[in-house]
Amino acid sequence: MTTMYTPDHEWINIEDHEAAVVGITHHAQDALGDVVFVELPEVGRTYAKGEVAGVVESVKAAADIYMPVAGEVVEVNEALRDNPALANTDPLGHGWFFKVHVNDMAQFDQLMDPPAYDALLKTL
Repeated sequence: MTTMYTPDHEWINIEDHEAAVVGITHHAQDALGDVVFVELPEVGRTYAKGEVAGVVESVKAAADIYMPVAGEVVEVNEALRDNPALANTDPLGHGWFFKVHVNDMAQFDQLMDPPAYDALLKTL
């Protein structure tokens, strides 16, 4: 499994060639505070890279979730819809947001690897 990151604090894991899993990072959930609502993307819809694919709301603020790569949403995390706090308690695990079929793997390779993302966090 390869994890990459966006400057907007989403992560994406390529599990296999069928779908990639997308969620928010520890930094994002820390900045948001207690997540109380998530708006997940529509299954079957195709999104462009950088397009808003969902919303996460907390007691402090609301933030858009951006599509890290172009692709079609193939599954959403219904457990997260029922229990938005999973985005806080397990953002890199059970708190994932959606799965996407990646249209162009070159876009995945353009994202930040863990050392690059860690370097970004040190500048914030």
